Amino acid sequence: MVARYEPVESPDETTIFPYHDLTPPTTADVFRARSVVAAHLPRTPLVRCEWLSAELDADVYLKREDTLPTGAFKVRGGITLVATLDDEFRDRGLVAASTGNHGQSIAYAGREFDVPAAICVPEDANPGKVRAMERLGARVVHHGSDFDEARERAEELAAEEGYRYVHSANEPALVAGVATAGLEVVEDLPDVDVVFAPVGGGSGASGYCLTAGELADADVIGVQSAAAPAMHRAWSEGTLAAHDRMETLAEGLATRVPFALTAELLGEKLDDFVLVEDDALRDGVRRTLAEAHVLVEGAAASGVAAALERGDELAGKSVVISVTGRNLGMAKLRSILGEGRG
Repeated sequence: MVARYEPVESPDETTIFPYHDLTPPTTADVFRARSVVAAHLPRTPLVRCEWLSAELDADVYLKREDTLPTGAFKVRGGITLVATLDDEFRDRGLVAASTGNHGQSIAYAGREFDVPAAICVPEDANPGKVRAMERLGARVVHHGSDFDEARERAEELAAEEGYRYVHSANEPALVAGVATAGLEVVEDLPDVDVVFAPVGGGSGASGYCLTAGELADADVIGVQSAAAPAMHRAWSEGTLAAHDRMETLAEGLATRVPFALTAELLGEKLDDFVLVEDDALRDGVRRTLAEAHVLVEGAAASGVAAALERGDELAGKSVVISVTGRNLGMAKLRSILGEGRG
């Protein structure tokens, strides 16, 4: 039985186990996931943003995933995966690595289905996100200086203790669950032309490719920080090699290692992939709060930043920006607002 939990050969530089299936989900899988998500989570609103619509001379909508119980989109995936968890793992429990939102997703789903969860986070993880995970009943393990070092500890615990390791992206059920947001977009705005989706591990953008891209023929544009461009390089160069740069303020975009499953999906289906500077992320946080009265974290601000940089290209189009999360730490918010004075 213990051998079952030994790592197997992985196409990327993360660890995977025999229970990981790297076959990308299909649009049909997303429809199957919707009934699970709908039973446990509320539908999120698609709201016209008057500020960006006027700024860009377009019809711009915000997909408000920040209104979900954990304040971020990833809980859709956690619910979908844990709902179908093999019985052998229900007592042994789950382990995941996270800078916050994936961890909250797994903690929430673990509480929902009475499955214990341990979340490995970097030593300097967002304190608010850590408290949220603990309130949801998860055991939080601080380890390492960044996400990838925390991830390596989670992989070790999975091998040593037999926990079910919930990978950040190499999980078809997780991606299918996250993608249910895209079904809601297509139902609410069938004529959507463009979707901007932040990319950290790539599950969110993959989900929009499977839904808005496939069903509405929308252009799905991934957005990543230029200070953490691992997935962008994977998409543009076809490599799963780790990147040596990972300095972004946006913890939701902060990984050095691209993931095989989502890299394959994005490589096949993503229409464009852009990089934005962290200064543009800061400006996106400030302007979204000031003009739309919506608090977004750095990763969520990437879609706003990319749309503003695209300018005239979007005129006359129906545009959706995925607001992936609101969980911005107080210290970081003060810093960003302070930088914008004057």
